[in-house]
Amino acid sequence: MFHEAKHAFGSHGVKVANVEIDVPAMMAQKDKAVTGLTKGIEGLFKKNKVTYVKGSGKILSPGQVSVDLLEGGTKTLKAKNIIIATGSEVKSLPGITIDEKKIVSSTGALCLPEVPKKLVVIGAGYIGLEMGSVWGRLGSEVTVVEFADTIVPSLDAEIRNSFQRTLEKQKMKFKLKTKVVSVDASGPSVKLTLEPSTGGEQTVLEADVVLVSAGRIPYTKGLGLEEVGVKMDKFGRVEVDNHFQTNVPGIYAIGDVIPGPMLAHKAEEDGIACVELLAGKAGHVNYDTVPGVVYTHPEVASVGKTEEQVKAMGIAYNVGKFPFMANSRARTIDDADGLVKIIAEKETDKVLGVHIMGPNAGELIHEAVLALEYGASSEDIARTCHGHPTLSEAVKEAALATHSKAIHF
Repeated sequence: MFHEAKHAFGSHGVKVANVEIDVPAMMAQKDKAVTGLTKGIEGLFKKNKVTYVKGSGKILSPGQVSVDLLEGGTKTLKAKNIIIATGSEVKSLPGITIDEKKIVSSTGALCLPEVPKKLVVIGAGYIGLEMGSVWGRLGSEVTVVEFADTIVPSLDAEIRNSFQRTLEKQKMKFKLKTKVVSVDASGPSVKLTLEPSTGGEQTVLEADVVLVSAGRIPYTKGLGLEEVGVKMDKFGRVEVDNHFQTNVPGIYAIGDVIPGPMLAHKAEEDGIACVELLAGKAGHVNYDTVPGVVYTHPEVASVGKTEEQVKAMGIAYNVGKFPFMANSRARTIDDADGLVKIIAEKETDKVLGVHIMGPNAGELIHEAVLALEYGASSEDIARTCHGHPTLSEAVKEAALATHSKAIHF
């Protein structure tokens, strides 16, 4: 809102003067939203007769969990089945101590008391770009340092390149193929010593705040997993079968602690499927149709295979693309950066992957998720009537471009 008021209102005929950001008020609104949502979960617990025990849990044996209560004391819980759903934590980097003040994780980046003049983000993944995008729109000079040669490597290359150009247009700077050798936070600013990933001449970069966003790792410490014999893989993830059961009968695991994308909605689907199976019903998660969303502006969303993956599989394919610049709704709201890209099997026209960069991409992607879940062809999407003027028409037009020819481009 602040960024729009400063940079976009004028072109829409809305005149404002002396627009300022009140960070404490912004944080208060954020805290109110978070509190409301978490209290809502507690309300759902009560409504569904779920006992909520607040504390730190440890598995003593199959069917037995010891809890160090937040209010003090210890409680032992007994159950037929145990599900490990402890999520993930920030992956630390050697030699860098996170103090959540000058050197922060994503947790600290959501609680900064003021807008840092210079922010350095270590890691060009989803979270680093999202946080960098937020503080960049609030006025920070943002530099992203990434060891690899690309940002968000899981994205389709064409979308990724377009995404990086758009972020650079927003004045976000990128130092790719760059390694952080050391971080010195002893002075008023933070000094990062950098060198090329392959080795070479060192340089120093200064920042007011450094965000460490080099990925996440499963949170499994202190859960008693080693003691009860639960098998883990080399990445520290809990090994499970296709019913989410570990090698120890009665102990199950879901979400970020098991293989698969570390996404809240994936964990939610895991949890539902696991409990359905425990109840003797059918439970299944189709990991090929789990969408991914980067909550920057513009947003980036994808589902299914990238063009590079389809090519590597040796599948003959068609690609259809449609730019938001040719979409009526995007043009009228003056938010037309990006495109929709659809990849379909050449012989059958079955949709294999959909990639969107643009306004509300995180909402638009679900038409594609449904299409992949039901094995739709690009023609199926192209021949489905879409309301006008809507952003969704860009998906229809990309499907038309995949199957035959786009109408409005």
